[in-house]
Amino acid sequence: MRVVQKTKSVSKCVLCFPIALFVLYFTSTSFNLLIGLLPMDKCHLGSGKSLILDNSVDATLDLRSRHDVQTCTSWKAPIMWERMFDPDLYDQMHKKLGSSVALTVFAVGRYLDAYLKTFLNSSERHFMPGLPVTYYVFTDFPEKVPDIRLAPQRSLKVFKVERYSRWQDISMMRMKAISDVIESDIRHHRTHVFCFDVDQVFTGRFGSEALGDSVALLHAYYYHLPKTFYTYDSNPKSKAYMKTGDFYYHAAVFGGSWKSVQALTDACYQSIMEDKQNNVEALWHDESHLNKYLWLHKPSRVLSPEYCWDTSIGYRGDIRVTRLVWAPKHYDKLRTP
Repeated sequence: MRVVQKTKSVSKCVLCFPIALFVLYFTSTSFNLLIGLLPMDKCHLGSGKSLILDNSVDATLDLRSRHDVQTCTSWKAPIMWERMFDPDLYDQMHKKLGSSVALTVFAVGRYLDAYLKTFLNSSERHFMPGLPVTYYVFTDFPEKVPDIRLAPQRSLKVFKVERYSRWQDISMMRMKAISDVIESDIRHHRTHVFCFDVDQVFTGRFGSEALGDSVALLHAYYYHLPKTFYTYDSNPKSKAYMKTGDFYYHAAVFGGSWKSVQALTDACYQSIMEDKQNNVEALWHDESHLNKYLWLHKPSRVLSPEYCWDTSIGYRGDIRVTRLVWAPKHYDKLRTP
């Protein structure tokens, strides 16, 4: 009897440890520093020529230039980090190919006044320099979209969307809006699409090296953690349910060719609606569905957390440049009706 009780006590401790570690990670700066010391997996490919190439320039990627991080995936896609690539080579290639980019962003309710102007102005300085870019702004107040001085080959289009009472619904229903605008407009004018949350600021080059057929982003809070701590949806009733995965991806940034992004948003929207019919809501809403989709349909390119960093994490030796950073969050004010 004592043996059984002791076994149960040990089991409880084992189960509680990951939960305690997870809470510490998101609340303690010093613990964040320790997490940053956990080693990532390593890329075992000899050179970029061994990758499944998104384009010809990918063969020049120096996978051995960063011994401190993982520079490729198990399915031979690159993970893009500073010092791995020559930005000029990518810019020259994409200009020759005639690549162009649609940037989608949602600024609904108080998010418009709080973030949109800063987001767009910083994008003009750092997003896809030298390439044609069209901003697709979705908002419930089109008349309040700020006037931005745009560079040559840059344009802005505004689309009115319904404002839902819950921010979770706004987040999830963007998948349909993106798919619809790809079908009606983007596919006729732009080769690639990038989808962003508005509460972010560009701080460094976010350039053509990020373009690929299907592009995902490593979440800044998870890339050093063991998979045990990835917060995939654990409800078997949800279409987003996952037992395991490859990485934990952040839905604040995703992109690819217009065909790939349309396929992703269509699939996520369908899964979201099936969950709604069954009175189920995924743990992290559209992000849970995005992670499920990218597990089943591997991205051809993965962006490191340089491409969406939270400075409150503190110092990380492997983050040598920040290209996009989280803006201060004021959810208590922004998400109230």
